[in-house]
Amino acid sequence: MIDYSIAVMGTTPGTKKNQIQETKAYGTAQARKVLSLDDFAGHMASHNSPFSKGVIKGVISDMVTCIREQLLEGNKVVLGELGGFYVELKSEGAVTCDDFTAQNIKEVNARWSPGESLQNLRDAATFRLVEGRKAQAAGIKVVKNQDTIQGME
Repeated sequence: MIDYSIAVMGTTPGTKKNQIQETKAYGTAQARKVLSLDDFAGHMASHNSPFSKGVIKGVISDMVTCIREQLLEGNKVVLGELGGFYVELKSEGAVTCDDFTAQNIKEVNARWSPGESLQNLRDAATFRLVEGRKAQAAGIKVVKNQDTIQGME
């Protein structure tokens, strides 16, 4: 089940101050928890794997090192259903092609494109509406304050 909240956002970024900005309501995914590498390796090991959590964790760590190495060699790494890893460049524009050099490249970022089984999970997903992060934080603050007040009685 995927938790989501509703956020109201403008659909025309950069609108001038005195113009009316069109806004719409959008769904925003809310993660229930974040799995660390250790947690995820343990989860994988619990699926009748012949490998221990430690072995899985080591393989994943080594895989990241090797993917990084291959990306820096200019290669794309495609891992079947997991998808592909590739680099994306962020650069400053130059007036002409002759003016563009490697110095114009400011960032080299690793990107991932999902394999077929990880693309558009909509048909397999179920959803539950939850409060947004701001409302959750406000609710927690109220609960903590009530605990403090009740403890003083």
